[in-house]
Parts: sequence; structure tokens; C-alpha cells
Amino acid sequence: MAGAADLRRIALALPEAYEDVHRRRPAFRVQARIFAMLGVTGNQSLFTSLGWDNVAVVKLDREDQLNMAAAHPDAIQPTETYGHHGWTYLRLENLDGPTLETVLRLAWIHVAPKRLSKAL
Repeated sequence: MAGAADLRRIALALPEAYEDVHRRRPAFRVQARIFAMLGVTGNQSLFTSLGWDNVAVVKLDREDQLNMAAAHPDAIQPTETYGHHGWTYLRLENLDGPTLETVLRLAWIHVAPKRLSKAL
């Protein structure tokens, strides 16, 4: 069972990752590109239709997105509006640490410059 603190720790351990704010939510970036964003407790505007608490959004390659959603349907789901662009909901409470780490690494690789992603 993962939480926001786990996501923050794993995301910030990735090369050149840093935390910023996007739409009043904590966002994690590499080279100014967002690869993950936390939902804000009590503000479910993005996640109302899912009925999820403890939510994050990540940017995945479409193939990775579909594979991870198929493997973890209770925890990973493409977003309704921008799923075809790779934006993917994570229900953190239904993810274990290793799976969250894999998803964040895939998201980071998807947006990081090639020179950085080769180092990982």
C-alpha cells in the first residue's frame, strides 16, 4: 500500500527530478516536463468520476499505460479526457512500493531527455 510520501520519495530519487506546483497540486518534473502529479486531499475535481482518494496522475507511453492498466485494473486507469496522450490515474492505496516505483520510472523515462533516460 503506497501513499503520497512514497510517490514523493521515489519521484525525487530519479535523476534531475524536482517538485513544483501545477494547478495547485504537487507536480514532479524533469527538464520542466511533468511526469507525475499528486491529487490534493479534499479536492477531488479531477477524480470525482472514479470515487478515488489518494490519487496521482502520471504520464506514460501509450503501450506502457495499457499494459500497466491491464495488470493493475484496481489501481491504474487511463484518464477519461487525456488517456490517449498517456495521462494515467494511480490509486496509490492499491499499489505496492515496487509497482509504484516501476510506474514512476516509466513515466520519468517517457518525458526525460534521451541523455538522461539512457543513464537509468
